[in-house]
Amino acid sequence: MDADELKAKLKKLNAQATQAKMDLHDLSEELPTNWERILEVAQRCHEAHAALMDARKQQAAAA
Repeated sequence: MDADELKAKLKKLNAQATQAKMDLHDLSEELPTNWERILEVAQRCHEAHAALMDARKQQAAAA
């Protein structure tokens, strides 16, 4: 993956992680409504941030 592709991937992953964070935040504000979705939303947020951190490590290694 070249630098431009990695930069685009990071931008996309950052947007996904930010959206996941906001979804988790919104869910927390609505509690106890939709409490059943806590694990689903938290898992999606965890996965999005893990992917972002992995991509950042790839970028640092490539630099």
